[in-house]
Amino acid sequence: MTKKVVIAMDIYGTVLTMETITQELEKHFPKANAEAILKAWRQHQLAYTWRLNSLGRFLPFSEITRNALSHTLAETAGADPAEQHINRLMAAFENMGTFPDVGPTLSRLAVTPGVVPVVFTNGTKTMVSHSLSKSKDLAPYSAVFQDIVTVEEVKQFKPAPAVYNHLTETVGLGSQKEDIWVISANPFDINGARNAGLKAIWIDRSLTGWTDRAEPSLEPTAVLHSLEDIIQTITHHYKDELNRHATD
Repeated sequence: MTKKVVIAMDIYGTVLTMETITQELEKHFPKANAEAILKAWRQHQLAYTWRLNSLGRFLPFSEITRNALSHTLAETAGADPAEQHINRLMAAFENMGTFPDVGPTLSRLAVTPGVVPVVFTNGTKTMVSHSLSKSKDLAPYSAVFQDIVTVEEVKQFKPAPAVYNHLTETVGLGSQKEDIWVISANPFDINGARNAGLKAIWIDRSLTGWTDRAEPSLEPTAVLHSLEDIIQTITHHYKDELNRHATD
């Protein structure tokens, strides 16, 4: 590509998978319970971010994640969980593995001219930096990302407009926001990106199709089943754009 194209990649649920935490949970709970706990933990984590947005309040994502875990375990056990259990599970969260398509995708991004890959996350820089350096799956590709863009500076969470405006300003494409591509497996992130005028690719690994109706007009630019297809999709977009201009 001959122009600067920013690929802003969500980290939690898109690059890193919470499924790898199941092994730690299964040390304390039956498999079925462990899976239910993991799902509830993620639901509470996201619900807390949205609630704080509505309240006009902010807590670091690390605190939200810990509070959501405490909430989930209290629901499951009927009592406040032991601090040592929370600490072990938080350690597992900070060392999550990646989805199978992440490694090949990041390898290709590293040698693709014209693209600027950045992490774009609700997480804190400390959390993400730890994952980039300590996750056995992600650490080999940490140098691929040229920046970590977090919500800490704006003290709001996705999908608040301020978060996407901050991304635009940070990567230096304020007047060319259409060249920023948010890559996410989270529908609310796609909504936020499209609402801000950015491109957005939804990663639909479960093959469910786009069914989100929060705001029907805020659909993804593209729906893909694997991260490995993002480079081809983005490249084809610009080729089609050039062809349209050539025939005008």
